[in-house]
Amino acid sequence: MVEQAGQAVGQAVDDIGAYIRSQREGAQVSLRQLARAAGVSNPYLSQIERGLRKPSAEILQQIAKALRISAEALYVKAGILEQKPASAVTDAVLADPALTERQKQVLLDIYQSFRRENDSSPPTKE
Repeated sequence: MVEQAGQAVGQAVDDIGAYIRSQREGAQVSLRQLARAAGVSNPYLSQIERGLRKPSAEILQQIAKALRISAEALYVKAGILEQKPASAVTDAVLADPALTERQKQVLLDIYQSFRRENDSSPPTKE
């Protein structure tokens, strides 16, 4: 049982590192540029990407901000947060690099309010 939990943590560390690397490469940012923007050292970021280190929530937030991606997505990948059911709309908004974190949150809040409104309203007769 303990061994399985250890393996799960190890997998989460590998996953978060690979995810950060793929996001960095997709954004065409060098390791050095991301390290500088996130306020961490090059070797430390390299170790995170290779799955040798598990970053804290604070470091993940700094990396997310530097990559202009959702910190929540990194928290889920790192096993800090549980993944909540999402939709294609939510995924698209969170993945859009042209939006700031604040813009993403506002869009998702509006989207969720519309969903709640439609779920609670009685069905319309046609």
